Amino acid sequence: QVQLVESGGGLVQAGGSLRLSCAASGRTFSNGAMGWFRQVPGKEREFVAAINWTGGITYYADSVKGRFTISRDHAKNTVYLQMDSLKPEDTAVYYCAADHKMWPSRTPGGYEYWGQGTQVTVSS
Repeated sequence: QVQLVESGGGLVQAGGSLRLSCAASGRTFSNGAMGWFRQVPGKEREFVAAINWTGGITYYADSVKGRFTISRDHAKNTVYLQMDSLKPEDTAVYYCAADHKMWPSRTPGGYEYWGQGTQVTVSS
């Protein structure tokens, strides 16, 4: 079993930055893919970014490309989401996800493990 714990969410003004962290513990999955998704009330969970096990392959949603950066630190078993130039439409609960598959997925069904979520609110 793998446990994921997100941190780093909060309230920020438009144009500002936040860095989300997701620490993994439990069963080792250092060779698996990880991703970030977000969800607002009444809408489906939306793909944000994903990274493969080496960190050499990354995917981004078009809405965040050029503003968000996903990275991972194997030594710390942690994945990060650096969010710059934040917009009010980025407001959501952000979820970290992980799977034992090496190739990252852009869909929620591609991940077995999920964190509890962290709220990000961007004010205009």
